[in-house]
Amino acid sequence: MNAQPNIDILEATRLTREGRLAEAMAILQGGLPSGRPSALSGNAGGNEGQRCGRPAARIVNMMPPSSGGGAWTSPKFNVPHMAPGGSAGGLGQPQMPEALRGFLDRTGQPGSLAGFDGLVGPVPARAPIPLPEGARFEERTFANEAGSRTYKLYIPSGYTGQPVPLVVMLHGCTQSPDDFAAGTRMNELAEEQTFLVAYPAQAQSANVSKCWNWFNAADQQRDRGEPSLIAGITRQIMHDFSVKPGQVYAAGLSAGGAAAAIMGSAYPDLYAAVGVHSGLACGAARDMPSAFAAMRQGGAPQHSGAEQPVPTIVFHGDRDTTVSPINGDQVIAQSKAGSDFQTTVSRGQAPGGINYTRTVACDDSGHPMLEHWVLHGAGHAWSGGSPSGSYTEPKGPDASREMMRFFLEHPKPRAASPN
Repeated sequence: MNAQPNIDILEATRLTREGRLAEAMAILQGGLPSGRPSALSGNAGGNEGQRCGRPAARIVNMMPPSSGGGAWTSPKFNVPHMAPGGSAGGLGQPQMPEALRGFLDRTGQPGSLAGFDGLVGPVPARAPIPLPEGARFEERTFANEAGSRTYKLYIPSGYTGQPVPLVVMLHGCTQSPDDFAAGTRMNELAEEQTFLVAYPAQAQSANVSKCWNWFNAADQQRDRGEPSLIAGITRQIMHDFSVKPGQVYAAGLSAGGAAAAIMGSAYPDLYAAVGVHSGLACGAARDMPSAFAAMRQGGAPQHSGAEQPVPTIVFHGDRDTTVSPINGDQVIAQSKAGSDFQTTVSRGQAPGGINYTRTVACDDSGHPMLEHWVLHGAGHAWSGGSPSGSYTEPKGPDASREMMRFFLEHPKPRAASPN
């Protein structure tokens, strides 16, 4: 088992403000002792011999980071090169100290959201969007051995007990179910097409900036940690409502996109297809240092162990400086599960003006299995989203509508059991 060194965020902050940037970076990467008690205990990250999404013979139970462990940061500074395992290959002076200061400002301290401005800015308070007559947006709770999570469930006015599809939406860092619903406009689409939408909420007690802990090895496995909670929410809805056999899907943005990739790898029997927007492949990181490395330069995702490809649609901006676009390529590569596909490439422009390249991979029968949308000039934001939510790019193609089209083209041949 590899243990991540203790990291003293306060000391790193102090050194940064004094201009001692190399020492601050070394502390963040566990390279130097801080000389005083640590404000953050790292989590164990060993996952040798483990396939992403499948429990290894020996499971290491790890605690989520107690402070700042999931804070996403724009990797614009010249951090020392780190291999996927998180080992530094040398300590150079960072070339963009303002980016490092931005990271430290966002890491905060336990029990406080001070400085957590998210990825591009604070999430403003907004009035709730009025519900259509007959529709409901309910808050519910699920609990199991891994803990508990609240979630919001949108029930469209057209639902009268008939079987309908279910989409599980996983928000990004600093976001909430209401904010994510507003930004993606998925509830509006559910009202139009009649399907259920669930929005699990990450607890601040699990991650101070409310990121899903996609980089923890213990939160990448079936029936363990956060995947067990998200799957439990999904099954609870399938038990309480009428869900169409084989039409359960998962999608997410950023940390939520990485979590959606994990759910597709860990539960191919439960989710018929997944959507990953600006996210990373399952197993791209196993601790905080390797998470920073993966976000900056891609990771080394573990083989999911899936025998069949996981139908996956990916959106990623090619100007994303928070999560490198190479991660979108890695999500697609992992979803292939070693299969060979015929690909076709098309180009277009969204009504808002953003150009895109769309690559579709089809199986031997000509059925599309994978879609990869590269958004030219776009950053780290939900394409085609509404400005009423955070981290959206209204000028891009409508990712929500395209994901739903892709999802409905991929029902599972056999229903997943809700138990």
